Amino acid sequence: MANTVALSGPAPVVANRGAITACVILAVIMQALDTTIANVALPYIQGSVSASADQINWVLTSYIVAAAIMTPPSGFLAARFGRKNVLLTAIVGFVVASVLCGLAQTLPQIVVFRLMQGLFGAALVPLSQGILLDIYEVHERGKAMALFGVSVMVGPVLGPVIGGWLTDNISWRWVFYINVPIGMLAFFGIVAFVSETKRDTGAKLDWFGFGMLSLAIATLQLFLDRGEQLNWFSSGEIQVEALISAGAFYLLLVHTFTAKKSFVNPRLFLDRNFSVSMFFIFVIGVTYLASLALMTPYLQTLMGYPVITAGIVMGPRGVGTMISMFIVGRLIGKIDTRALLIFGFSLTAWAMYDMTGWTPDISQWTIISVGFIQGAGLGFLFVPLTTIAFATLPAHMRGEGTGLYNLSRNIGSSVGIAIVSALLTENVQINHASIAAYVTPFNHAFNAPAVMQHLDPMKAAGRAALDGMITEQATIIAYIDDFKLLMIMSIISIPLVMLLRKPGSDAAPPDHSAVME
Repeated sequence: MANTVALSGPAPVVANRGAITACVILAVIMQALDTTIANVALPYIQGSVSASADQINWVLTSYIVAAAIMTPPSGFLAARFGRKNVLLTAIVGFVVASVLCGLAQTLPQIVVFRLMQGLFGAALVPLSQGILLDIYEVHERGKAMALFGVSVMVGPVLGPVIGGWLTDNISWRWVFYINVPIGMLAFFGIVAFVSETKRDTGAKLDWFGFGMLSLAIATLQLFLDRGEQLNWFSSGEIQVEALISAGAFYLLLVHTFTAKKSFVNPRLFLDRNFSVSMFFIFVIGVTYLASLALMTPYLQTLMGYPVITAGIVMGPRGVGTMISMFIVGRLIGKIDTRALLIFGFSLTAWAMYDMTGWTPDISQWTIISVGFIQGAGLGFLFVPLTTIAFATLPAHMRGEGTGLYNLSRNIGSSVGIAIVSALLTENVQINHASIAAYVTPFNHAFNAPAVMQHLDPMKAAGRAALDGMITEQATIIAYIDDFKLLMIMSIISIPLVMLLRKPGSDAAPPDHSAVME
């Protein structure tokens, strides 16, 4: 078992630190993989459960929403029942839910089991992050967060690669069964090496605050997912969901600043670096995972890539992320953290700018190189941001802090995916109407013999070919509009980096009280 002794230095010394790191990173990778591993398998799942295109998206969003709801109470659960116990329970529940997802025969079944996955897996990331922050000294946390960042952010990138191979060579059900061996390794490793923390039997959960936060997140996701389908505020359902979400957020805000002990600790936001970092990790969740959600249908639908090829060309994003994270881990403390963040946002913005010029005729090398750059940009964002977010946060507040921090990332991911999907659908319709306006008998382009042969608007075959061509062009423009939006968000974030305190002036004082049993 890992034992810790109190020292006069800045952090306790932990035996088997490498083994503990490997075990918790395995748990994080398992959870992070499932954010996107099902993406490339969606068309196959859709056929198996007889779902429509908009219905099958619930396989992705149900997982993200459940994880977002259950992330904040992970700190309370760890304090009440012990961090190790909660971590082990989360792994077992996640693996069982994964097996049930693989066995599912209908859409409601797989959505319910994906919700279970999200509920159990939510605690894996913040608790693992808290363990790493506790077992590494302050000057080593940059490297620790680099390892943690690789597991959190490379998981969603490798997901399509692994998911594509499993779907193509075995079955889509194996994108869920693969969690069984990973979960078993993490479980037995944590049993062997991680020590239990002290339990606070008097800890109580603010049920009102938790309920309001859960209600706000759930109704917000429903609002975003179903808005485009129901024509937004012309639908009574959408109006009700918007009112409930806004009301729940308002009640949560009032309760947070008036209750004696609220679910969300308002003192966390007195730390400027933590508060600003919450905003940035939200933006990263929007821009990064939303772009991944866009790329899968772009490659498979517009470019006609097989599922395995689509996964492989997206893989270099993960390589770029891993390389940059390990580089940044060594630069933390030597270079102004804000400069690293500015560089990371600049790389991300450049990648998005390049993607605004894409058409289905681009080469695989272009997709790979731009993806690598975007992945590298993420590495220069995630590690410095995670390090600076907790640099001045007291040790006893890290549990709540990591929960809220990861909640912001999860909400950013779900909101980003919903927004770009809704804009894509709407813009395809708008662009189709705009282009179709030029298809008239008075357009002299149709007088060319080669055009008339295949695109004669007076014949049924010609009209069908024309509609297909117009739809393809409208879809390309819609994707470009989404990429522009993500590029603008990245550019706007660059000057806001200066809101962070200079790292040299915000180093956390040594904490001698946090001693693991």
